Amino acid sequence: MPTLKKTMFREYDLRGREADDELNEESMYHIGRGFGTHLKRKGIKEATIGHDVRATSESFHKNFIKGVTESGVDVINIGNVTTPMGYWSQHYLNTKGGAVITASHNPVGWNGAKISDDFSKTMFGEEIQQIHKIIADEDFENGQGSIISKDIKEAYIQDLLSKSKVTNKFKILVNTGNGTAAIVAPELLRRVGCEVIEHNTNIDPTYPNYTPNPENVAMMEDTIAQTIKHGCDLGFAFDGDGDRLGLVDNQGHVFAADMILILLSRLYLSRHPGNKVMFDVKVSEALPEDIKDHGGEPIMFRTGHSYIKAEMNRQNISLTGEMSGHIFFGKDFDYYGFDDSMVSALKVLEFLSEQNEPLAEIFASIPHYIATPIINVETADEVKHDIIKQITAQFKKEGYKVVDVDGARVYAHEGWGLARASNTTPNIVLRFEAKSEEQIEKIKEIFREKLQKFKEVSTDWNYTGG
Repeated sequence: MPTLKKTMFREYDLRGREADDELNEESMYHIGRGFGTHLKRKGIKEATIGHDVRATSESFHKNFIKGVTESGVDVINIGNVTTPMGYWSQHYLNTKGGAVITASHNPVGWNGAKISDDFSKTMFGEEIQQIHKIIADEDFENGQGSIISKDIKEAYIQDLLSKSKVTNKFKILVNTGNGTAAIVAPELLRRVGCEVIEHNTNIDPTYPNYTPNPENVAMMEDTIAQTIKHGCDLGFAFDGDGDRLGLVDNQGHVFAADMILILLSRLYLSRHPGNKVMFDVKVSEALPEDIKDHGGEPIMFRTGHSYIKAEMNRQNISLTGEMSGHIFFGKDFDYYGFDDSMVSALKVLEFLSEQNEPLAEIFASIPHYIATPIINVETADEVKHDIIKQITAQFKKEGYKVVDVDGARVYAHEGWGLARASNTTPNIVLRFEAKSEEQIEKIKEIFREKLQKFKEVSTDWNYTGG
């Protein structure tokens, strides 16, 4: 049996390069056996398993299923799905086990799996490390589970349509970046009554234009250009596995996830005054300010879809979002407690159906700060967390106000800067916000001075976000 690199077993999913020493058909088989063993020991006898459209996903999916069934767990093969469709299938088919073979927003050459052992839950942290230990120790359960196949797409669309309260007819640019969201987004939005202009909705696992990721500047610039070219009311950009949404208005303004969350929190708080809305440490200060202004209670928490989803369920919060584009909807907001870009899109349209002004005018009314895009600075997976720990301690020692729920969000010069370890890539993630470019540059220099002391950290700051 091959040795599986422990670095592939990440904070809240499994991801690695498609290579002989990382992810291949054989290693995916053993990962399936480890996951199946975990499920069986928890008394879970069945799992839904699907895959995205990456070039290796179908064969990896087949071998992953083989490993799960040889652990004695039955499999419902749901085929080609978005990640949210995988989560949804667990509720629809009433099974706690679930997996989707995907590397989410990672570029071509990567793959992985998001795994679950309970409804609306993604395994993370120590749970994923336990899967690695099962595999490393070859401590597998044995058996022979069955395999049946189910096509869930129509039932999924029908469920979302039944929850939709979109009353206006919008003209929408839909950009799926040649990724998996193309299998459902155009059809869903047409069936809710929209006129849809499709862009990059042909499936192509080589991602010939750019990696589908709403944090990717190239994807959003293309979405802006196409939205304006076709005279659309708004444009939607979906990430590679369909769980994150980017939004632009007809004048070319980009709504980052925190701005989308402002729209959704206004809709949510109009129905549930005083409720909590949770978000991660990368958001603009405009979001907590707007939540307070509309009668809600803002809650800041760490980045990471598994962590924030677990905290959402623990506090019984029904609207939660991350700067990366994950937005989670709970029972008070007509959903099941997980992130789904299709629901995000429908809720945006629902909000706009109730407004008397176009999206561009709403955008202009939101308080705005100057902010950088997400900045990825390359480093080594093995040292990134220790580096963040060290600079957090240094900031505190120097007397800065620091929010340390995830890395260091440091307040200075009428703004803030953030440094945190990426949960999915060998990067340190940075973001800066202030009231002027001059103040942002001052905050950046503070962080540069800290990071340049570590030889493992690149001095090249990548502004593409993906």
